[in-house]
Amino acid sequence: MAGIANAVNLIDGFNGLASVVTMFMLFSLGYVAWQVNDIFVMTAALVIGGAIAGFLLWNYPFGLIFLGDGGAYFVGFMLAELAILLVARNPQVSAWYPALLLVYPAFETMFSIYRRLLVRRTSPGMPDGIHLHSLIFRRIVRWAVGYRDARMITRSNSLTSPYLWALSLLAVVPATLFWRHPWMLLGFFLIFVFSYVWLYLRIVRFKVPGWMAIKRRNK
Repeated sequence: MAGIANAVNLIDGFNGLASVVTMFMLFSLGYVAWQVNDIFVMTAALVIGGAIAGFLLWNYPFGLIFLGDGGAYFVGFMLAELAILLVARNPQVSAWYPALLLVYPAFETMFSIYRRLLVRRTSPGMPDGIHLHSLIFRRIVRWAVGYRDARMITRSNSLTSPYLWALSLLAVVPATLFWRHPWMLLGFFLIFVFSYVWLYLRIVRFKVPGWMAIKRRNK
């Protein structure tokens, strides 16, 4: 639970990023809980997901209010708690379901620890600016949109999040569809990890895939 709470806080870097990703996950938990008739988990997941949807109206795209540490930690804690409850109370739900469902923020955190500790030889607790979402912002979106004024910066900030929304769906959709099939869930877990590492290495080496590119704004 502590790990997922910190992981959600880690991805809370751009307007609408953490809120939409966690909303996808909560609605998935609600759906699976409905399938197994776990009314408590279903209700809690849908209520929190609905609250985040209301928050999103103010947060995206202009960032009028923010989750902050308190909001991100709370949402992450509830995600982890509901996922644990769902598996513990319903043996037909594979333990690989929450593992795949939450893999994006969890793997982002583990990859960041690996990058800081073993590659850069620094403390895992030291902040840096080379998370996947930061690279997408700097090397794809900001380069195309520009950053000469506040309007451009806000636009670049908001255009970064949809890339990560799509990435998270690579895990959320199969987790929701195959919640009782451990081998399918494990397979998609490995596909997500491979896709994340491949995408990260392409961007960090300035080899951005063509389908991710945004047409550069005329100055």
